[in-house]
Amino acid sequence: MKKQHKGIFFVVIFGGGLLFWATAASMPGAGPMNEEPEITITGTPADNFSDTDRPRFCGSGNAKSTDFVTEYSIPTECTNPLAIVADYDGNVWFTQTNTGKLAKFDSNTETFTEYDNPIWPKNGRSMMWGIDYAPDGSVWFTDEAFDSVWKFSTIDEKYDRFGYPSEDDALPQRLAITGSQIIVNDFTGNKLTFFDLGQSADEIQYISLPSPIDNSVTADFTLDENNNVWYTNWLFQQGGVLVKFDYNGYRNAVQESGKEFFAGDMFTEIYQLPVELLTPNGAAMSNDGKIWLADTTSSSFFSFNPITEEFTQFITADPLLSAYGNQTGVIKNPISRPYWIDSDEQGRIIFNEQNANNISVFDPKSNLLVEYHVPSKNPYWGDCDPGTGMMLADCGLAQIFDFAIDGEKIWFTEWVENNIGVVDTSVPLPLEIQLESETISISPGDSRHLNFIVSSKSSDAVLGNSLILSSSHDFLNVEVSHDSSESFQLIPGTPHPIHTNLSASEDAVSGTYKILVGAQSSDIAIGKFITVTIE
Repeated sequence: MKKQHKGIFFVVIFGGGLLFWATAASMPGAGPMNEEPEITITGTPADNFSDTDRPRFCGSGNAKSTDFVTEYSIPTECTNPLAIVADYDGNVWFTQTNTGKLAKFDSNTETFTEYDNPIWPKNGRSMMWGIDYAPDGSVWFTDEAFDSVWKFSTIDEKYDRFGYPSEDDALPQRLAITGSQIIVNDFTGNKLTFFDLGQSADEIQYISLPSPIDNSVTADFTLDENNNVWYTNWLFQQGGVLVKFDYNGYRNAVQESGKEFFAGDMFTEIYQLPVELLTPNGAAMSNDGKIWLADTTSSSFFSFNPITEEFTQFITADPLLSAYGNQTGVIKNPISRPYWIDSDEQGRIIFNEQNANNISVFDPKSNLLVEYHVPSKNPYWGDCDPGTGMMLADCGLAQIFDFAIDGEKIWFTEWVENNIGVVDTSVPLPLEIQLESETISISPGDSRHLNFIVSSKSSDAVLGNSLILSSSHDFLNVEVSHDSSESFQLIPGTPHPIHTNLSASEDAVSGTYKILVGAQSSDIAIGKFITVTIE
């Protein structure tokens, strides 16, 4: 039987030489080498990387902008910004994995403040994946290298470190504050931990809930309106389960019995993930009660209806060539890799696409998917060398590893470009998609015409676009007809009809599927989903 763990979470002060090697080895490009790498001392956080690795981790250019995205360069060089959250006063807080600091960006004055962390180990680096802002003005964040949860008081500007409870391998990852509880998933330690903030400042009680699949990972989590915790538990590239945990019911039972016990089947419900969903990192709850999951080994994201217990698969547009370069031609089927996912007050689903350099917004009511292309790119994270040793300028990834919703705006970090940025979703879209039909039926071995219209919403600008024709399954294919082109220009006042053919192979599996059609430019992709029923 798995063990339920209860304990006390203590404030911990770092010693002077704490396991720097373990920290360095956990970062790409920082493992042992046969020869001592050359390091030019600059007096900045860039000194944590060799001269060779600095372009890869410290950024390749200045902040950029589009009509929809604005970026801001962090004053300190090579901080590697990661987890990000917005407070109630127009400030954005984010962690710096290469400095151990928390930083603030005032969106009203557009100024940065970086708060020195005096108890951070010298030259220490850590991936800080989780962050949240508490009503008392404190910011909490996770730290995987040192198995810690940190509290920063924005009032007295003081850090406190709490050792994360672990027996073996641990990776405290995402973090959320709900009421007097802090919830953290232990990605490699395979558990959820619930911390009680109602205790004293120096010790916090906690309960750790082991996940149902042994030797697996416990990924992101979300809460429904009844405070049930939903999270995924899976084996890499082998699938897994979606778990519903009745935490309130469990706590009430503990109080009535006066003792802790294994939650087991009494307080958990388990749902098998579809075979197409292999790496569900992000999890979110929408206001209609559905669970949304982001799949990082594909271009898909999924919804789960707890009433019907059915999963629905959605797909993004293909990444732009500039996101991956493909100068060697080895990438045959590029994928976007949705990573984290969230929902806003309008019921829209927000997610980042790691391999497409996008922040994306899906409206389930209109079936509209808008993918905002982030302009900064680091060519050392793409196939961007044409063979000359000189990287292409507009190529690669900024490694957008986190985002935070603030009304109509979506703030995000660029881990290898040393920027933060914001998407303004209130900016009018440059085009619209009109479908001939939102549903279509087809039999295996058959094909159907599928037409739609792309119209410019600009009054004067001519827009260059390429088609989006995306299907989540190989047996369902959408191709442009001979009288249409995959690339075209939109002229104001002149709707552009698109003719395509939808075909299902002989071995197509009966069911209901989603395909995405639309158009994209260098700055934005706009598409609508069509429901396809294979009879």
